[in-house]
Amino acid sequence: MPLQATSGAASYDAFGGGAPAGPATYIEDVFSTWLYTGNGSTQTITNGIDLSTKGGMLWAKSRSDDASHYLFDTVRGRAFSIRSDSTGAQATSGSTEDLTSFNANGFSLGTSSQTYINGNGATFVSWSFRKQPKFFDVVTYTGDGTNRTISHNLGSAPGCMIVKRTDASANWIVYHRSLTDATRYLVLNNTSAEQTLATIWNSTAPTSTVFSLGTNGSVNASGGTYVAYLFAHDAGGFGLTGTDNVISCGSFNNAVASQVTLGWEPQWLLVKSINASNWHIIDTMRGMSNTGQNLLEPNLSNAEIAQSQYFIPTATGFTQNPFFGDTTIYIAIRRGPMKVPTTGTSVYNAIARTGTGAAAIITGVGFAPDWWHCFRTSGGLDHPIVDRLRGGDRGLYSNLLQSEDSLGGNPTFSVTMDGVSLVTITGGYFNGSGSPYINHFFKRAPSYFDICCYTGTGSATTQTHNLGVVPQLIIVKRRDANGAWDSYSAFLANTDYVALSSANGAQTNADRWNSTTPTSSVFSIGTSATTNASGSTYVAYLFATAAGVSKVGSYTGNGTTQTINCGFTGGARFVLIKQTSGGGGDWYTYDTISGMTTLTNPYISMNTTTAQTATLGSVTTVSTGFALNASVLSAINTNAASYIFLAIA
Repeated sequence: MPLQATSGAASYDAFGGGAPAGPATYIEDVFSTWLYTGNGSTQTITNGIDLSTKGGMLWAKSRSDDASHYLFDTVRGRAFSIRSDSTGAQATSGSTEDLTSFNANGFSLGTSSQTYINGNGATFVSWSFRKQPKFFDVVTYTGDGTNRTISHNLGSAPGCMIVKRTDASANWIVYHRSLTDATRYLVLNNTSAEQTLATIWNSTAPTSTVFSLGTNGSVNASGGTYVAYLFAHDAGGFGLTGTDNVISCGSFNNAVASQVTLGWEPQWLLVKSINASNWHIIDTMRGMSNTGQNLLEPNLSNAEIAQSQYFIPTATGFTQNPFFGDTTIYIAIRRGPMKVPTTGTSVYNAIARTGTGAAAIITGVGFAPDWWHCFRTSGGLDHPIVDRLRGGDRGLYSNLLQSEDSLGGNPTFSVTMDGVSLVTITGGYFNGSGSPYINHFFKRAPSYFDICCYTGTGSATTQTHNLGVVPQLIIVKRRDANGAWDSYSAFLANTDYVALSSANGAQTNADRWNSTTPTSSVFSIGTSATTNASGSTYVAYLFATAAGVSKVGSYTGNGTTQTINCGFTGGARFVLIKQTSGGGGDWYTYDTISGMTTLTNPYISMNTTTAQTATLGSVTTVSTGFALNASVLSAINTNAASYIFLAIA
């Protein structure tokens, strides 16, 4: 398992009762957004969610075709599906069709040739919700036509409940804590506004143990069968201390742009105006960024549609721009992972390839990337950096001061579960025909790497991050105008900075970081235009030392040879070195795809367009980290010079 599972406090009981304390639970244990392509045959989706022993619900939708949303759950059984865009009763499939099994680490699909779940060549998204106290529960019951209560195991009062009659045609009835009161409800399968009917919830809000039903046939007809999906709200129960929230059910005024504060960055949103409107689902895997998002509508069978940036993730929630124009309810799920990684391969990989000049898919990364640096190893060319939070059509260049560009006005990539898909850009920066490339891919994870976007204020302030520890290297780039890549290092004074786009050594300017050392939750910025011009947009990349995975450090050159111990056991696979003393030097970058086994294996300079050269190197990997030699390239080990570095195992 590549991500660290750690035990919570000895007194912590995740179930909120008197049960013995157990291991900590994280959002990546209970929820997954997984993208896949249908094959019309059989395939197994391995997303790490234990649905077979823990139980839960699977929601699947074709992205490329007009087809219904299909929901399955372990309580009713894998053979029974219901459609969120239909009032119809549940349907039944055979043992080798559709969903064939819930698994301990995902689910398996059968031989159905239909487009709705595994049609050959169609693209799909699946959302897996595992049953877990303080997060999600599935309850089935038989109606009796009288006012009553139904027990549940959510361990907290539900923030939202979605109920569907399964034996006959009926609307999907939705309770949400942000509706006016417990006489109100919404309908998932249509656009209707908030409605009032005391016989739905018996005018009674749910509690931590039961929810109430009235006599209405949509929720409690005598002899009718029903399934209820229950979602928690700010109930804690997660993380090392068992106090972290991972799901929130709230509302906001969509008539004006505003910041919705959750206390964490979301990866999934379900939103609906309380007045007549469609429902929408947005997630960060399909695209939920500073430049737009892709929407699916639970009440419609429509294929995925692209929209402008109406919902933009932030480190503490999301920014919402007027879309519905009135009060809007939501369910938000926290971004993961929450666990600290224990292996470098789970959060970093490098892929060498030859460009095709046509749309292509880069596979073998081992995870869905959050950050991608691509460089052509022959011929001088700028070094583009793309990240998922800014969006797949936004390019920055580590060797240039220029502002963010649109990479030709087209998306450069879309994320896959194992790499990226080059969509329309096929030119020299990423995919020129016959050109050799090396691609560095990074995944965000606590204690290792984080990304945050922010808007400058022009006044000294702090920016929240989700690294979980004190950042040791922060690289900030202005996006809307030209500006240097200013970098903070824990091994320099908090009045100093170095620029990724420059060979200069450390410079002193108190305005960059407001002469303030960052903390485990915020970093400080002063009044410099490169980090905090009023109204300007910025992106910050934050790195720290994660034991056995990454090392952010410093060393003093000795002019001969030396080994830098990073605490690794299998050696460094990536090393970034910068001289900070005197006149400085290039940002030298080494990776094991290019070599790092002999002194003449090549490097690149992040701040220049110089092609990779096979006659210079001087950094090799050793079991504990990396070794330096000054005989080939003295710049990385000059006697008495000061250096900072980032190494990844």
